[in-house]
Amino acid sequence: MDHTLIYYIVIYAFIFIFGVCVGSFLNVCIYRLPKNEGLIKKNSHCMTCGEEIKRRDLIPIISWCILKGKCRACGAKISPRYTVVEALNGVLWLVTALYFDIVLYPVYIVLSCLMISALVVVFFMDWDTQLINTWVVVFIAVVAILRIIFCDFPEDLPVSSHIIGLFAASVPLMLVTLISHERAMGWGDVILMAAGGLYLGVKGILVALAIALITGSIGGLLQKHFSGNSKFAFGPYLSLGILIALFFGTAIGDWYMDFTGINNLLKDTY
Repeated sequence: MDHTLIYYIVIYAFIFIFGVCVGSFLNVCIYRLPKNEGLIKKNSHCMTCGEEIKRRDLIPIISWCILKGKCRACGAKISPRYTVVEALNGVLWLVTALYFDIVLYPVYIVLSCLMISALVVVFFMDWDTQLINTWVVVFIAVVAILRIIFCDFPEDLPVSSHIIGLFAASVPLMLVTLISHERAMGWGDVILMAAGGLYLGVKGILVALAIALITGSIGGLLQKHFSGNSKFAFGPYLSLGILIALFFGTAIGDWYMDFTGINNLLKDTY
């Protein structure tokens, strides 16, 4: 087998496995942050019997499969979502490395993977509690600043795009929040889009907002139809929009501007 191929296989396998391990920590964040519990000092335990989980039972994905989704101590069912989060984070890290090529753009991919993991936390935490943790959003903002300073991506954006992106989607959401007195939108949604815009730039965050509005409208209608409850968390849809825009934001934005003739209009102004 070609040595180069082996090299790539080892790198991508490591990225997936490490992503899965980080996904295990994301489960801790999703569960403990809304309760203001420590992320490190307190050991993992069964939610039913309170028994501390042994290290041999903390192997991501594998332990859940071996235990057949049950607590070793009391036999209570362990939610498969823990494994879903672990696998999802591993897959997203792997897809990111494959899509952008980890060998050519390692810094950009590392930073993007960190942001993606934060989005996973926002998605599930807001879905469960309708709360977005401020520190998770601050983490995204820090990653965005690191991208602006150190990014090695060849098609990177000017600093002005990142600065405008900070306000492009967050300001409209802020106005909705103020006008509705937080009934239609929360401040967590506002700061999430501010941090996301700082990372993606103006074109990417506007695409993210459009995707969130479309998917959120569909999701809200479905929820109201099946549950009768019209109140739902918007953070998961914003996170989904940012994730999609990370990969396809520029392409979607360029297509829309060509389709509507905005590109031709901008060319005529110079």
